[in-house]
Amino acid sequence: MTNLVLSECGIRPLPRIYTTPRSTFLSNTTTFKLKPSPSSSSSSSSLSFGLNSRNWALNVTTPLTVDPSPPIEEEHETQRFDPGAPPPFNLADIRAAIPKHCWVKNPWKSMSYVVRDVAVVFALAAGAAYLNSWLVWPLYWLAQGTMFWALFVLGHDCGHGSFSNDPRLNSVVGHLLHSSILVPYHGWRISHRTHHQNHGHVENDESWHPMSEKIFKTLDRPTRFFRFTLPLVMLAYPFYLWARSPGKKGSHYHPDSDLFLPKERKDVLTSTACWTAMAALLVCLNFVMGPMQMLKLYGIPYWINVMWLDFVTYLHHHGHEDKLPWYRGKEWSYLRGGLTTLDRDYGVINNIHHDIGTHVIHHLFPQIPHYHLVEATEAAKPVLGKYYREPDKSGPLPLHLLGILAKSMKEDHYVSDEGDVVYYKADPNLYGEIKVTAD
Repeated sequence: MTNLVLSECGIRPLPRIYTTPRSTFLSNTTTFKLKPSPSSSSSSSSLSFGLNSRNWALNVTTPLTVDPSPPIEEEHETQRFDPGAPPPFNLADIRAAIPKHCWVKNPWKSMSYVVRDVAVVFALAAGAAYLNSWLVWPLYWLAQGTMFWALFVLGHDCGHGSFSNDPRLNSVVGHLLHSSILVPYHGWRISHRTHHQNHGHVENDESWHPMSEKIFKTLDRPTRFFRFTLPLVMLAYPFYLWARSPGKKGSHYHPDSDLFLPKERKDVLTSTACWTAMAALLVCLNFVMGPMQMLKLYGIPYWINVMWLDFVTYLHHHGHEDKLPWYRGKEWSYLRGGLTTLDRDYGVINNIHHDIGTHVIHHLFPQIPHYHLVEATEAAKPVLGKYYREPDKSGPLPLHLLGILAKSMKEDHYVSDEGDVVYYKADPNLYGEIKVTAD
């Protein structure tokens, strides 16, 4: 009625203004169009108006339907990645993505790495003994300790059977390498197999698995001090070999340990005998060369090797910026447990310790030789998607990992006694207790 009166008076009515709904217009420089609402049954609804004329009235062909859904940005925020959710792929999908040649084991190539590392070990020892300078010894300790760790990794490949397809060759080389650095080969091999078969399981995992809150609270203060204080915790491996982790019983040296089956008794005895022979050889060399010389040549590099071993193995299962899940009961599976492991970049050390930092694919498929792990990882990334966490790029030396380690020691103390998908929690009073005890 108002428009009729104005028209009769020669006055043009004001344009009708429609409120613009959020996130329902797709724009370009000249034309705006309304996306149909998912809940609308009409497929012909459209809305457009031009900006090149002064007529701002909307030309509506059908009633305006406002999309009730929230903005796209808000939808993305609510659909955040859940690392504890079952993955949309299976183990066969990952396996199919890895080139076939990555599964091929070349014993000659594997042995070439053994020859290389052993030659470097003897060359370093001979050079340090010849120079016998306190300017050289610290450099020697770091270099030789790293090479001892490289020997461990090659023996580790023997234990997995990724060194060669010949079990006898794997056993002989594994015993020589591991016994030389005081590791009982079969005892370690069997417990490490348990670790891989149960990775990511709170109770059944064997290596650097979390303590439940109940077990954590039963630890005496000296044990907590040792377990969560740097650098002491990085010296834990020999003690783990003797007595395992808190809450578990047995020894890697004793054939009747809970770690082993009765049929494995002979293997464990063989490895313990080799370990004893190496220990006896070191004692004899102490008499021949003197304890101080043996400490410099072997003792300190041995403990550097232990620190490397604990450092690397801990960070492959801890310290991600996002808390990663641990599982129990029906929520655990081999695939979900393996996907909680982490790759790490160690700079120039990657080649020295045989790309052990490519840990996710190694954990899922330990049969792949170390010299194919990088290629296999790259091939599997498209399948893994967000379940693969790209490691932080390292400088020449992996100094960036020291901060990650320290942070994890302060935050990753125990997991809940209940629940099948659990995450690490921190004890806020832990370091207060340690300080009081230390004083």
